[in-house]
Amino acid sequence: MTVALHRPDWQIHLAGLATDRTTLPPPADARSRAAALPGPGRPHAPGLEVVGAAARVPLATGGHVEYANLDHAASAPALRVVRDAVDTVLDRYASVHRGAGWHSRLCTSLYEGAREPVRRFVGGRPDDAVVFTRNTTDAFALLAHCLPPRTTVVVFETEHHAALLPWERTATVVRLAAPADADDAVAAAEAALRRRSPGPALLVVTGASNVTGEVWPVARLAAVARARGARVVLDAAQLAPHRSLSVAELGVDYVAVSGHKLYAPYGAGALVGRSDWLSAAPPYLLGGGACALVGDRETRYAPVPARHEGGTPNVVGAVALATACHALGGVDRSRLTAVEAALTARLADGLAAVPGVTVHRLWPSADAIGVVTFTVAGQPAAVVAAALSAEHGIGVRDGAFCAHPLVRRLLGAAGDGDGGCGTPGDVGQAIRASAGLGTSTEHVDRLLRAVRSIAAHGPRLAYVDVDGRPAPAVDVDGRPAPAVDGRPVPALVPWL
Repeated sequence: MTVALHRPDWQIHLAGLATDRTTLPPPADARSRAAALPGPGRPHAPGLEVVGAAARVPLATGGHVEYANLDHAASAPALRVVRDAVDTVLDRYASVHRGAGWHSRLCTSLYEGAREPVRRFVGGRPDDAVVFTRNTTDAFALLAHCLPPRTTVVVFETEHHAALLPWERTATVVRLAAPADADDAVAAAEAALRRRSPGPALLVVTGASNVTGEVWPVARLAAVARARGARVVLDAAQLAPHRSLSVAELGVDYVAVSGHKLYAPYGAGALVGRSDWLSAAPPYLLGGGACALVGDRETRYAPVPARHEGGTPNVVGAVALATACHALGGVDRSRLTAVEAALTARLADGLAAVPGVTVHRLWPSADAIGVVTFTVAGQPAAVVAAALSAEHGIGVRDGAFCAHPLVRRLLGAAGDGDGGCGTPGDVGQAIRASAGLGTSTEHVDRLLRAVRSIAAHGPRLAYVDVDGRPAPAVDVDGRPAPAVDGRPVPALVPWL
């Protein structure tokens, strides 16, 4: 039976975004580049306003300032259109697939309909499966679960742990050293695939580094893999929020994305790609929805994608992810690329010009998204990040960014404590500033002024842990805190 449902208001609103394009050619010189830079409160493109863009935060030194969110690579705020869509759906929320009520039928339609905007956003093929997951880590774990026996997985040590680690229980893993440049990456992958053992093979490729921002030669790596009879999975967690991509044009077999990186932080991600390995494997999570029939002697599993979406699905997360994909796919991405390139150049060049600051790159001359990682001589990364927050209202990330092998390579033996994923050791720590749709020139310039001051004179305040020990010892949240800090935590929820 086919149920015809009217499109909710949020879908009608989203449809209008496709015609609301901002066309601005990439800046060709310094003057046009400066004109492309966004000012405070000015969205990078119509329809892509972020929630909380004008939020103000207290300073430990007194007063308030607009929050400068330079931590988009970790998790991005929601787009306003995503929040509006979720709020609309919550008025009609019900469990999907197994309810007879009107709200259940409506949510089922929305949940299943959310697959197509995601597929379209990543340039998927018509027969590609779209499996909703929790995030990119979950998507890679799902694919690892579905690998055929005797699969060889080739992966660079520069990958995020989400793409580096899931294969170790189910496959033979060939881990490649950090390549010197894009050509070296292609040559290393080709050599590893040529020498592999007989059987299926999978090449794991990142779209853009979460540590240094370099955009990898995905199409070239995919061509090498195809020539050697291997498949390719693309980690697009960092690439997708910043650049257009097409699974079909790049020649990859699978792509993983996270909603919380894509301005849809509602607990959903997706694995998009070929369905044969997914269909041959048992359910990733056994339970309701993953099974077509449970009999006395036999259990029959549901087809893909339901096969790997056991339990009550996250309809809100799926709607949020699809809405973000629709919104981002409905604007001129070249405009966003031009704005981001100008912001990133301003950020990277400004930091490199500060005495005592080192900007870390894997490939210094490579194209990169808006991620800049740096260290300040003589200052622990955690203290610098704490001072940027407490004294300047700037949010950055410090640590090893769940990419320990890459950070070890970049920083050498400069270890100073926690490795960034809750694991103590000599990994080394750095500070990462990452731009996004809420970033303005004022945010970048404020960071540059603050880092210049810290590099020259150190933080203004003393930083200690909860027991009063001087930093770099850290507090219960893993962060140094000002020794004197009168800022109260606001009661945002009833249980505080």
